[in-house]
Amino acid sequence: MTLPVICLMGPTAAGKTALALELAEKFTLDIVSVDSALIYRGMNIGTAKPTPAILKQFPHHLIDICEPTESYSAGQFLDDVKKVIASLHQKNKVPLLVGGTMLYYRALQQGLARLPVANKVLRDELDSLRIQYGTSYLHQKLRQVDPISAQRIHHHDSQRLQRALEVFMASGKPLSDFLIEHQPITPYRFINIVISPFQRHILHSRIASRFSEMMTDGFLEEVRSLFSREELSRELPAMRCVGYRQLLGYCANEYSLDEAINKGIIATRQMAKRQITWLRSQPDAVWFNSENGLPINEVTSYLCDKAPELID
Repeated sequence: MTLPVICLMGPTAAGKTALALELAEKFTLDIVSVDSALIYRGMNIGTAKPTPAILKQFPHHLIDICEPTESYSAGQFLDDVKKVIASLHQKNKVPLLVGGTMLYYRALQQGLARLPVANKVLRDELDSLRIQYGTSYLHQKLRQVDPISAQRIHHHDSQRLQRALEVFMASGKPLSDFLIEHQPITPYRFINIVISPFQRHILHSRIASRFSEMMTDGFLEEVRSLFSREELSRELPAMRCVGYRQLLGYCANEYSLDEAINKGIIATRQMAKRQITWLRSQPDAVWFNSENGLPINEVTSYLCDKAPELID
């Protein structure tokens, strides 16, 4: 019999964390974070990390496992999450995976392509091109060598553009060729749940409100503290997280605080759009509307039907 793994997905600001806490309490589930920003210690406000009080009541796996100086790949996540899931299943517990890093979900459910290892020389070369010519230039270069990836990657997403070009330069093979999806053989039965406001303007309003709340809670002070640490380059993955990257630009006197906030909100909207695009491509995901509050009853009913283990 396959073992259940509940995956609670959705765009940023959809209400995933709040619903996860309700479900964890109702069914005594263990929460496993699927978020590439929540892994970093000391980055709490801008990542909307659950408070210490919440984490004490509902321990989360795979939160605060890295320093901001460290890189953490989808491959590392795959290794870590498999260990967590296996440990929980041995204790007859059902894991509730929650977060918005779709690459991590894809790695777990669809497998992970074995890409060439990171090459610092090529990365530095591409970074110089980005600084000199901009991300649109990198997107144009990628269209020439890997049009499939270029169509999939936004022309402002410098990190993914540079990685796609790096893969081609290192191997002579387009990234898209590496990403031929295959369904891995796993003992898991994935129950994929998506929550989101179905109207885009409501999601956008929530994103703006949450960013404002984070600023009130001390997000700028958190970023200033990170900016003051000499070992934290702005090109580190942690410093490129949405929101942090834009406020770091303000700390470096590149634009005003109002511009930084506006850039952060726009970047968050763009991230949400990419999340929704990927989620819509998943045929087995069941969507629930979170416009008028958390769909607790609907999701509870669905889970009881799909995972009778929860009520045995």
